[in-house]
Amino acid sequence: QVQLVESGGGLVQAGGSLRLSCAASGSIFSINAMGWYRQAPGKQRELVATITSGGSTNSADSVKGRFTISRDNAKNTVYLQMNSLKPEDTAVYYCNAQGVFTTALAMGMLTVLPPLDYWGQGTQVTVSS
Repeated sequence: QVQLVESGGGLVQAGGSLRLSCAASGSIFSINAMGWYRQAPGKQRELVATITSGGSTNSADSVKGRFTISRDNAKNTVYLQMNSLKPEDTAVYYCNAQGVFTTALAMGMLTVLPPLDYWGQGTQVTVSS
């Protein structure tokens, strides 16, 4: 089983910065892509930014130039540096891992299992005006 543990959320004034971290743990062989999504009250969950194992990134237009996603493949950890925060950035931020290959021991042989996707529990980010 894979777990995603997020940290770094909190309360910040408009114009401030926060850094979110998400560490994936378990019998992980590799992870194709990791990213961040957010959900504000009364709204649908939306993409914030994603990054592949090769370092290719994608981000929402609303955060371009303010948020930076990065990743440490050796630690299976993804980061989101959020600068120039705005009240409209207030939301629960969820970590996502797509295409997670895990390993299992079967009949004395190490086997790579089919990939699955996982979500973190979410961390609250509140930006006051």
